[in-house]
Amino acid sequence: MPHEVLARVVREHAGRLAASLVSLLGDFSAAEDLVQDAIEVALQRWPVEGVPDRPDAWLFTVARRRGLDVLRRESNYRAKLAQLQWPVPPRPDERLRLIFTCCHPALSRSAQIALTLRVVCGLSTAQIAAGFVVPETTVAQRITRAKKKIAEAGIPYRVPTPEDLPGRLREVLAVIYLLFNEGYLSSTAERAQGRDLVDDAEWLATLLAGLAPDEPEVSGLLALIRLHRARGAARFDTGGRLILLPDQDRSLWDRDAIQAASTLLIRTGRRHHRPGPYQVQAAIVACHAEAQRWEDTDWAQIAVLYDMLLYLAPSPVTRLHRAIALQYVKGPEAALAELMDLVDVLKHYPLLHAAHAELLRTLGRPQEAREADERALELTANPAQQALLEERLSWT
Repeated sequence: MPHEVLARVVREHAGRLAASLVSLLGDFSAAEDLVQDAIEVALQRWPVEGVPDRPDAWLFTVARRRGLDVLRRESNYRAKLAQLQWPVPPRPDERLRLIFTCCHPALSRSAQIALTLRVVCGLSTAQIAAGFVVPETTVAQRITRAKKKIAEAGIPYRVPTPEDLPGRLREVLAVIYLLFNEGYLSSTAERAQGRDLVDDAEWLATLLAGLAPDEPEVSGLLALIRLHRARGAARFDTGGRLILLPDQDRSLWDRDAIQAASTLLIRTGRRHHRPGPYQVQAAIVACHAEAQRWEDTDWAQIAVLYDMLLYLAPSPVTRLHRAIALQYVKGPEAALAELMDLVDVLKHYPLLHAAHAELLRTLGRPQEAREADERALELTANPAQQALLEERLSWT
């Protein structure tokens, strides 16, 4: 069977199985070990024997065999053993509890990501390491430290209270957003993008939207990811070089996916009337995605949305993107003035220098533009960005 199908089945049922076992055993580390054992057996046997009719029951049975050894060491063995006789589908909130446990603020962001991919998505340590292009031992250490921290700190396996949910939800959404960004345009030199990480980010956002349907920022993030993915076929040429938005072949964009994501965003806004950063970012991307031509882009609306985003979640990077949009509303001189205010704080951010070069080139200052492109090239490790900047430099 195709590897992608196997990976999807394992990923879907691994999270459900982990949620059931954590709830049953009360031991996060033991449950995670049982799940990984079951996944390893599935990865060996399913390609040969085929996916069973009940993948969840099959995984649960394999996990149960090792779980019996764990339970025999516990005083309440018989009561828990009775619960392990047959797989019981987890309650809807159990996987949500699992996600919030993995993304607890007491854990480092790198540990949150590794643990989420391992336990919720069912990825192996090797797969996670490959996704972020780091040594497998590094990922293993992060996961081990995270599980130890959960045990020692007594981190509860539960959904936060309504009072605590907004703050905790931000951590979960930030992890998913970071996963997506790393996959969409890699920060490493080994590859331009990581489709596997993008897949995982969308899958997690979809799962969270189903488990927390009344949280508008969850739907906002899901819409944002889907809008970006809908343009994916036009982002790179056949040689792997990055194609900027003005030059993309918009006939390659998935218009049905764009319409569906935009509808989700509009429906969310009308239902909840609680705009947040992810919803606003999605609205900005929707403005780009819905334009049939580059010339049709509603830059005035985009500038307004960036003002709203700065109000909700101020950051230098958002100010930079607003400055870029301002070029098409008030002209390159106004955009350059805004950008120059960010030079010190974003001096190590390659996009700032690349945008600076574009503005200088538009204003007829080619030598300064070349220097800015050279600085951007020094700072980026992404091969697609490097190729684009090298091509620009070859023209001057």
